[in-house]
Amino acid sequence: MIVGYVGYSNEDHTLELQIETLKKYGCNQIFHSKNIQVLRILDLLKPGDIFVVRKLKHLAHSITQLFKITNYIQEKGIIFVSIEDQIDTRISMGKIMFKTLEILNEFNRNILHERKVAGLKTGRPRGRNGGRPKVNQQKLNEAISLYLSRKITVLQIQEATGISRTTLYRSLKKIKK
Repeated sequence: MIVGYVGYSNEDHTLELQIETLKKYGCNQIFHSKNIQVLRILDLLKPGDIFVVRKLKHLAHSITQLFKITNYIQEKGIIFVSIEDQIDTRISMGKIMFKTLEILNEFNRNILHERKVAGLKTGRPRGRNGGRPKVNQQKLNEAISLYLSRKITVLQIQEATGISRTTLYRSLKKIKK
């Protein structure tokens, strides 16, 4: 089965051009991004099916999303074709492009991890250990008391104590258990 995917575009003529290009390629079905998410389309496909886009830019809105989608395609054994980028995973050059994307994804993850570790190392001497800051227990108890008294609204409690609504509700949930 040959399935085409029309990615979101602000320009109507681009949508028409995508559809026309996919039809010329021989797509049996064409899905549009406003109707269905890419990963849901890929779930419908079996190994050996062909998934076609006009350009890579129509497949994802970010490089992270592109990596996620291309990894999923590779894991499922789906053949991927990007017509104008000349990527076809049935041929060597297309496989190389996919491997390159995989390497770039791993490189990106490693850089993010290294930055996080470096940030933690430089922050520790200044008293920063990472993670969420500790909640002031006294203010939290005050917020809980105010909430249980039902005299003021949650927004007013938040303004008076500095305790977020989420923290307050999470603490109340723990108390109820």
